[in-house]
Amino acid sequence: MALPALTAEARSEALKKAAAVRKERGEILAQLKDGKVSLKEVLEREDTVVGKVYVRRLLKSMPGIGKVRAAQLLDELEISESRRVQGLGARQEERLLELFTPAA
Repeated sequence: MALPALTAEARSEALKKAAAVRKERGEILAQLKDGKVSLKEVLEREDTVVGKVYVRRLLKSMPGIGKVRAAQLLDELEISESRRVQGLGARQEERLLELFTPAA
């Protein structure tokens, strides 16, 4: 199926919208890394800004987790490398939260 032809104005508008979403996504992940928001708060968002993020990238945005540890966690939690946040199952999300929620 061919993509619809966009006018220059429509293309420009789409590029602006995409840039705004990328900026918001980056800000959210930076806040997660800095500890300003919790993983639970990020996962509770129901917009596509967070939903389109790969789980691997979300894990790498957690404080103290790098590429290797993120890959290990995906394997332990049985989450595919290509899984996005919006595609997480209820059990997968629950296990993620259990892992990163501090014990009271």
